Amino acid sequence: MKETLDFFAKNLIDWYLDNKRDLPWRSTKDPYFIWLSEIILQQTRVAQGTPYYLAFTSAFGDVKSLADAPQAKVLKLWQGLGYYSRARNLHIAAKYVANELDGIFPATYNGLLELKGVGDYTASAVGSICFDLPNAVVDGNVYRVLSRIFGISTPINTTQGVKDFKALAQQLLDTSQPGTYNQALMEFGARFCVPQNPNCEQCLFQYKCDAYKNKQVSVLPVKLKKLKVKKRYFNYIVLLSEDQNTVLQQRTDKGIWQQLYEFPLVETQQVVDEFELREELQFNQISALYGIDTLTLYKEKAVIHKLSHQHLYTRFWIAQTKSKLPQGLPIDKIDTYAVPVLISNFISEFEGFK
Repeated sequence: MKETLDFFAKNLIDWYLDNKRDLPWRSTKDPYFIWLSEIILQQTRVAQGTPYYLAFTSAFGDVKSLADAPQAKVLKLWQGLGYYSRARNLHIAAKYVANELDGIFPATYNGLLELKGVGDYTASAVGSICFDLPNAVVDGNVYRVLSRIFGISTPINTTQGVKDFKALAQQLLDTSQPGTYNQALMEFGARFCVPQNPNCEQCLFQYKCDAYKNKQVSVLPVKLKKLKVKKRYFNYIVLLSEDQNTVLQQRTDKGIWQQLYEFPLVETQQVVDEFELREELQFNQISALYGIDTLTLYKEKAVIHKLSHQHLYTRFWIAQTKSKLPQGLPIDKIDTYAVPVLISNFISEFEGFK
């Protein structure tokens, strides 16, 4: 085992130094930029996350400018990444660092954990890269690499699995260069030991890899099946007045898209036709408030928006009114509001907003 451990760290770092990508956050050890990149990349690939990172760093050059920004601007820049609670936590953490810590990020693992939205992974990544703290990272890439090479079948989404993989990752860590090692391990998982059809024949760990020797590459890591995904049926009422106004409402309840904007919503138990929609209490309340004259379904086929725990079957209904809309919004201002990506896509294609 010791031979494998020593072989692993040295060869992994050698591979990384020869093959690492030139990414914008790798040119600095400033904790603001490293923290920002890690939060953005938590649920997206590098290719998708890089434009967001560049947009944020362009808009907010330091933690104080991010802290001072209106939340609406932060959410707008985040639009399309999903998991909007992370954007809200990002903003809260920036305010804490700027206002309570005089703009200086904590230089300890426990101090980093005090930041809103920062858990073990982010604290380990920022701490090791910026301050050479000896804390190993464990993310999806790390689970995959370690489970395959060391033949670990403990499910990664169990308490025991989290504990075992963290312990192994810590044992493997090169404490003389923890930041380089952590980045090497994540890079190897992201680019070489990929989820589907990895190139095992060219892998530097081929003859040490338990999964390769036992033909288990396709089944590791093990992850227990999730709970059944809930189906929800959304009907957005897109109001259009004669004076070119519409209505957006902010979601204030906890749950998906908190603080984002959307059209008035009628949620039903299944896909409904116009007659059935007009029978809904929510629709009648909207109609009474805004004076809907005509109602037209934009597209028959629902847009299916998949979240981790629920699938949203969404249709848009165009509601014309001759009345002046209470709290109406000029349609040429609609692009300035932070909205869920499925609504952003509708706004981009709907001719009534062009």
